[in-house]
Order: sequence, then structure tokens, then C-alpha cells
Amino acid sequence: MSIARRWVFPILWIIIFAVIAAALVKVAFFPDQSEAADPAVPGAEIVEPEYIVARGTVSNDVTLSGTVASDAAVPIPATLTGEVRDVFVAQGAWVEAGQNILQLKAIVTYSDGTSGTEWKYATAPVAGTLSSFTALVGQQFAVGDPVGQIAPPGFHVSGSIPPEQLYRLIERPSEAQVTIAGGPAPFACTNLTITTPLPGQGQGTGQGQQSEGTGSASGPTVTCTVPGDVTVFPGLTADLVIAGGVAEDVLVVPITAVEGASGKGNVYFVLPDGSTETREVTLGLNDGVNVEVTGGLEEGDAILQFVPGAPSAPEGMGENCYPVGNGGMVCEG
Repeated sequence: MSIARRWVFPILWIIIFAVIAAALVKVAFFPDQSEAADPAVPGAEIVEPEYIVARGTVSNDVTLSGTVASDAAVPIPATLTGEVRDVFVAQGAWVEAGQNILQLKAIVTYSDGTSGTEWKYATAPVAGTLSSFTALVGQQFAVGDPVGQIAPPGFHVSGSIPPEQLYRLIERPSEAQVTIAGGPAPFACTNLTITTPLPGQGQGTGQGQQSEGTGSASGPTVTCTVPGDVTVFPGLTADLVIAGGVAEDVLVVPITAVEGASGKGNVYFVLPDGSTETREVTLGLNDGVNVEVTGGLEEGDAILQFVPGAPSAPEGMGENCYPVGNGGMVCEG
């Protein structure tokens, strides 16, 4: 027994510790090569989300913010180069279209060398209130000079529209649905126009410019006429909804899946082996979220839901911003 305690047990403990040490060295410095990961193979695979082309409805409504303003004053042009001989109205008076405002007299020389006197009336071009009129008998005017201005009784609603939204209004509608904050029920605002200032426009001081509150002076502006039976006041805020059309039971894809948003675009078609190829498609209406596909795809086709490399919505841009390929971004509202 003493021999076992002195020699056998210590030798066994030495053997056990040696085995443990060898195992630790093996694990630390000599891992199993069969289980080592190949550095050329990624440890995780990123799967691009796909979208299966299906049918749906696209309602192309463009929503804008606008302001109510009085219609612009209309100048009364002098019809003759001469002097005022008679004045028939006073500032602040209501005048009808075609009503005589003043009479002008001019001494003219005829082609045969003789001279004579010519008389003409300056008339109101529109009905309204004579908002500016200081002409006096004996005052001289050149033909075309404004002798006064008339403020029509009407109102209009106008607001700025982002230029990229004009692609959604290629076929220009004639009216918009308008809601006045705290005002009457929504109404149809007619005679809708979309204008873009020409270079240099608005730099002069000409007469008859639009009233304040008619949208941006540097970009496209939407303007429509408020019906005469709707009560509004200048400065009221309004929401305009311009209906650009509705497409029902058509092929639709997310706008995030398309490079481009109007006319023609590209999608990334998923092939049977999982790879992708670029396909050109023709586009119809879009609502800022989905776009109608009129050619290039069939129902059931698989495409990438997001254009590779397209930017995400910038921080703070809101939930209604969508990348549209080619680095573009569309924001609704």
C-alpha cells in the first residue's frame, strides 16, 4: 500500500495532467482543419427581397398645399396717344366689362399731310372695382399706358408643385379638388393651369402681376379658379388634390423596384438560377408607391423589390419618400 501511495498514484496524476495539457495545446494551436471556415466563402448570405408581379389599381392623385388669393388686378390701357378730355368714373367705383372709363383726344396727321382730331374711349377690360385710378382731365398718355387698374371680384388657389411631380401630370387635368382649412365643403376648382416662370420673368415692375400667395416664383405653380358661389378669403390655406387618372386591374410593381418613374424604366428580372438581368419596361400611372407597367413584364414574373445601390430615404425626410433609381427620390405630400 505504501508503494502505491509513493509511486503509483503520483505517476497516474502526472499522466492525467499530461493528457489534459496535450488536449489544451491541440485545441489552442492545432484546430481541426476539416472544420475551419474557408475565408473565400462568406459566413452569411444577403438575400435580395423579390417581388412577384401582380395586378392591382393605381390611383394617380397628386396632393399639394396652396393658398387662396384675390385675382390679379387688370390694367386699363390707353387706346390713343393724347390727352384726357373727360373722366366718367372715380376710384373705388364698380365697373362692368366694356364700360367707358375716360375719353382721349389726339391731334393726328394723315398720309396726305393734313391734320385732324381723333377721339377714343378707354374701356374696362373686365368687371370689377376700380382699385387704382388717378387720371385727370388734360393728363397725357401714350397708347398702351395703364390709365388705372380694375380688381376682379374672383379668387384663385395656387401652390408650388415639385418639378418631378409633373411627370405624373403629362395629361393635364382641368380641375382640382380643393379643401379649405376651416372653410366650406371640398369643391371643384376649375380652369387649372400649371405654369413655370420664364427666365427673367418677374424681375420687372409691370402691372397686373399675380397677388401674393400664389406659390413659388422660381418653380412650377398650379393655379385654379374658385367658383363664384364659394365663400373664401385671401390668405386661407388649402389642400389641392389633382386627379391624374386611375388604372384598374393592371400590372403594378413597387416604385422602389424601377429605375425611372415615367415613360420607360429598368427593372432587375430574377432568372431561374437566381441571377438577375436588366429588363426595360414601359410605365404608366404611379401613385408614389406603386407604378403601372404597360410592357416588358408579365404577371407572375419575379423582380428585385429594390434597385441595387439605390439610396434609402435620407434621415428626416419622412415615411413618404421613395428611391426611384438613378439616385432619384420622390416624396409625397
